[in-house]
Amino acid sequence: MTPMLQAPEVVRPVRRTAAPAWLLVALACAGQFLVVLDVSVVNVALPSMRADLGLSPSGLQWVVNAYAIAFAGFMLLGGRAGDLYGRKRMFLVGLALFTLASLGGGLAGQDWQLLLARAVQGLGAAVLAPSTLTIVTAAVPDGAARARAIATWTAVGAGGGAAGGLVGGVLVDTLSWRWVLLINVPVGAVVLAGAARLLPESRAGDGRRLDLPGAALVTAGLATLAYGISQTEAEGWTASAALVPLAVGVALIGLFVAVEARTASPLMPLGLFRLRAVSSANAAMFLCGSAMFCMWFFMTLYAQNVLGYTPLQAGLALMPSSLAIVLSSKLAPRVMRAVGARSAAALGTAVAAGGFAWQSTMGADGTYVTGIMLPGILMMLGAGLSATPLASLATSGAAPGEAGLVSGLVNTSRTMGGSLGLAVLSTLAAARTGDRGTPEALTEGYALAFRTGAWVLAAGTLLMLAWLPRRPPAARPGSTAH
Repeated sequence: MTPMLQAPEVVRPVRRTAAPAWLLVALACAGQFLVVLDVSVVNVALPSMRADLGLSPSGLQWVVNAYAIAFAGFMLLGGRAGDLYGRKRMFLVGLALFTLASLGGGLAGQDWQLLLARAVQGLGAAVLAPSTLTIVTAAVPDGAARARAIATWTAVGAGGGAAGGLVGGVLVDTLSWRWVLLINVPVGAVVLAGAARLLPESRAGDGRRLDLPGAALVTAGLATLAYGISQTEAEGWTASAALVPLAVGVALIGLFVAVEARTASPLMPLGLFRLRAVSSANAAMFLCGSAMFCMWFFMTLYAQNVLGYTPLQAGLALMPSSLAIVLSSKLAPRVMRAVGARSAAALGTAVAAGGFAWQSTMGADGTYVTGIMLPGILMMLGAGLSATPLASLATSGAAPGEAGLVSGLVNTSRTMGGSLGLAVLSTLAAARTGDRGTPEALTEGYALAFRTGAWVLAAGTLLMLAWLPRRPPAARPGSTAH
């Protein structure tokens, strides 16, 4: 996963601390690392979780999706809570919730306990994550030092996503799958103690209220839609067990839009979507996320269930693609200067589509170089190359006071797209495999998922070329937030 992008905010300090700036940056980055790491670290543990807890194929996707849906649904609310109640306070609350949920998940004796813990983890991450960058920017004076601090924060986020497979593989192979969650407990406790003692408090003090109904509606709508999609594999698209949750999910999303249009302090100000750059970039990020988010999930299952890799071998196998996304994220600004943001985003998405198409040719007797490494590198090069220009276009036309909100919308769109995309692609893969548990049947299902992802990304490329603005719009002095 690419690290979350959020524009720095001007904050009003409540009290000062004598702690050195580098220590404050380190604490904030540690929180960011945990959040991003837990998006990917469980992937290599999925086969072990399934064997131990008896998870079904549809239940397996919820180990990832329970975290992602709660994270996406409450991320904007977490940012608003930090504005109102203090960034340090929300950092501590989010990290404490995340750490306790990690303990609960690591000790889970039944599948529902694990899924509940993952959802609470996602909620904790949504409260914690928005505060991390604001703490970094408040700790370091403007100028070259702040640029280096933000670069460190970005690298730590990318490193968390890249390290997830390797860390998870080591823990599962040497201890058990439970330690991909339990490892957060000692780390979280140390960061909590340091943050409580050293971090300064800050808040925006702008008087905005929390949009709790909006957050609850969008999260419930996403979860219900994803559940309905997963039910279609076992029950069929015309069965009431699938149609009812699908209809309820659509109704909840519609109710969310209605609430956002009427509330005085909306979680997602609909007026922002009148800006072409905002609406087109978020639509593009939703499509990209729906395919790219699923890459680690299916690659890990293919490596272990078909090729017979151990969890550690699977983690090591995905390291080149993890490094590729870090490299392409660093190269993205140069490509943007050379060809423009719109062309850079379309190029990255097209490259990723090529990687997905290549991966869809996988076989049950595939080799590492052509079956995992090279298509994985291509997919993640494209992912890293497209994320930065899309975020740049989305925020370029926003008023200064809206930049952080618009960046949060981009992150939310990507994660929401990933959650629904995982539900759809997992259902397609399971339907193609059916009751057959052979490596050949499993490969057919995974290949269909990657082939569908390639078509989604190809459509995303065309959408970007047709809809994204050719040049970034000038920033507006006003606000469309209400």
